[in-house]
Amino acid sequence: MERVDGQARADAADSTDTGATTIPYSSYSPVSATSSAPVSAASRRRGLAFDLVALGVVGALLIAALTAGGVTVYDKLYSPAAFVTRYLDLLGQGRAADALALPGVSVDSAGSDLPAEAGEALLRREALAPLRDIRVVGVEEQGPLTLVTMAYSAGPHRGATTFQVESNGRIGIAPAWRFAQSPLALVDLTVEGSRQFEVNGFELDTRQVSAEGVELDPRASVPLLVFAPGLYSVSVDTPVATSTGVAVLADTPQARTAVSVLAQPTEEFIEVVEKHVGDFLSSCATQQVLQPTGCPFGFVVHNRIMDEPTWSIVSQPTIELEPDGADWAIPRTEAVAHIQVDIRSLFDGSVRHVDEDVPFAFTGTIEIQPDGAAAIEIAAAD
Repeated sequence: MERVDGQARADAADSTDTGATTIPYSSYSPVSATSSAPVSAASRRRGLAFDLVALGVVGALLIAALTAGGVTVYDKLYSPAAFVTRYLDLLGQGRAADALALPGVSVDSAGSDLPAEAGEALLRREALAPLRDIRVVGVEEQGPLTLVTMAYSAGPHRGATTFQVESNGRIGIAPAWRFAQSPLALVDLTVEGSRQFEVNGFELDTRQVSAEGVELDPRASVPLLVFAPGLYSVSVDTPVATSTGVAVLADTPQARTAVSVLAQPTEEFIEVVEKHVGDFLSSCATQQVLQPTGCPFGFVVHNRIMDEPTWSIVSQPTIELEPDGADWAIPRTEAVAHIQVDIRSLFDGSVRHVDEDVPFAFTGTIEIQPDGAAAIEIAAAD
């Protein structure tokens, strides 16, 4: 112990001699530790609290973003409104087959009351008119149904249509939908004066689009399925007949609309008929008999003729035509023939020379054959 004490005193003396102050470790270390520890712990607590608040805000923003994104994705891709929007977009792009393939669209679906025998010729790209400015304007829940109202522009017309949509199960985790009521509609089309017609420039024939085919009554209407919404302009433009367009906007699913197109004969067709009638009457005038066979004129004599009569047509009649179902008719038309003949009286034997006009009237029927030829028949009018 003494050695240690002596050594300690020697060390102290050495420190004093050099002018330096030595502070034992045991005298400063506790003070340093106790003065800095409280400041460091408070800082850590404040930092941790800030980090937790920041993480909470970020988490909330992230959840809100995910929720908003999920709602947006649902509205754009998986909602009833998105299902109906896709249907209208397909029609606007002319993709008729794809639109027809959507659940609930076809006429044989459970939501259709339209006749199964109705023609489907207009359910194709060539017969569609463009749809533009397609947008959702209303969505309403009615029990298991969702009513989706869409606005659009079809040609120069603006329209709105409400569709009935119902659940169709799921595809994976995404909901699927179908039309609870088919969006197809029906046009009962009657074309007077032609079997051929055009819909939005697409050429058709009533005998091709009717279930009755060539047996179709030319006066009967033809039921044709159409997409709703859809703008359909029906017209006739053939060498025989022409008409102005009759436009119908099919904007109500399952609705039936009667459309009648009245064609007018072309000038070329009238000229052909007039020539045929003129040739026919001229051929009648070549028969040197009082009553030319199959002709609409004649002359009655109660006495005896001296020689064969001579006929001529004073002037060829002007022909007018009017529709007769899908064919044409010549209404009552008046004309004048001329006869020359000598007649001997059975009473006294005298001879009278006849040189006079013979008024007559006729009607006609014109049937357009499948090859486009016209079969014309002329008959005397009552």
